Amino acid sequence: MDRLVCLGLSHRTAPVELRERVGTLGLGTERCPGVEEHVSLTTCYRVELYAYLSEGVEQAREELIAVLAGTHGVDPSLLTDHLYVHAGEDVARHLCRVSAGLDSLVLGESEVLGQVGDAFSQARDAGTTGPALSQLFRTAVASGRRARAETAIGANAATASSMALALAEGVLGNLRDHRVLVVGAGRIAVQSLKAARGRGVTRIAVANRTHERAREVVGLFGADAYGLEQLAEALTWADLVVTATASESPVVTAETVEAAMSRRAGRALVLVDLAVPADIERSAGVVPGVRLFDVDDLRAGLDDTIGARLAEVPSVEAIVEDEVESFGRRYRELEVEPLVASFRQRAEAIRRQEVDRALRHLGDLDPETAERIEQLSRALVKKLLHEPTVRLRQQAASQDMDEVVASIRELFGPPAPRDP
Repeated sequence: MDRLVCLGLSHRTAPVELRERVGTLGLGTERCPGVEEHVSLTTCYRVELYAYLSEGVEQAREELIAVLAGTHGVDPSLLTDHLYVHAGEDVARHLCRVSAGLDSLVLGESEVLGQVGDAFSQARDAGTTGPALSQLFRTAVASGRRARAETAIGANAATASSMALALAEGVLGNLRDHRVLVVGAGRIAVQSLKAARGRGVTRIAVANRTHERAREVVGLFGADAYGLEQLAEALTWADLVVTATASESPVVTAETVEAAMSRRAGRALVLVDLAVPADIERSAGVVPGVRLFDVDDLRAGLDDTIGARLAEVPSVEAIVEDEVESFGRRYRELEVEPLVASFRQRAEAIRRQEVDRALRHLGDLDPETAERIEQLSRALVKKLLHEPTVRLRQQAASQDMDEVVASIRELFGPPAPRDP
């Protein structure tokens, strides 16, 4: 299992500048012949490379670092200082914890499970996966699904965007039939749009300083676009406004809010400010009909949520260990497959040899009789090999595979040569 490795940078080990520069730890197999399979996983807070190495590769970590550094134009020593490396069973344990939300910036967040699945799908479509990493990623996805189905690790909102919508629902009720305006077009703004779509909201708009960037973002969500000069009009339209810009001063003034409220015919307006420094003037919260939430309100809600999720961690860790153990068994079974294939090939060669010999001795036979002899021989081989194959896989899953392989080779010897 030491052929299985993971190299990564995350919010725990590397500054955002390095993570953004690397972007993805992807590499082509032609640039690293020692890699048989690889999958790149990229999230908001991590970039990781999962690889299955060719047998007998020495100093794989150094080779991979050199390839990655050259690919992304990064000093190898800079990568080494911030890179974490897992090998063998620890790779499965790490990816299962990632998929279950235990290694996220926000404990238990659910988005990472989909990102793990997407990374595997993309690698499979690109042809860079094989039996080993396919088994690894299926195990990780199963771990993440079990964690969310069997525990409350993913209960309640736990990201700034989802918490913003949860606070708004406390005032407006179900958001499905309400209008949501997002001010800003950065990462948090996009997350807010995704969260709104996830709640079934269909009427969505984006307001941004540059109208072109707003149109670019809304193109992904089928939303309407506003420039900041149209903010009063957008506030009149919306029921919920989520702000997440990088402005150094408020972009939503109390005066603009008051003007919008005068044209809303008494409809309530919820404002949620996710920005630091604030995007919305505090005095906007005292305008009649307006409810304003800021990052302090979100932090209080997140603290309560994270506290409840922390109590679920032991249960999730138990699920992870169960899946890692299952992966170990399946992986060892996978490693014995070349031996199984070898003996099936040996049996097929012997079968073909003996059938040919019998047909020569029997002389001219009609095609139907010859085909029946072929079918009989195949059925005999299949049934004779079935039980030993099952037992071999069981032994490989429960014992040291090298001992199992050595014993079988000693019993059966090398493949018999084919008769001329």
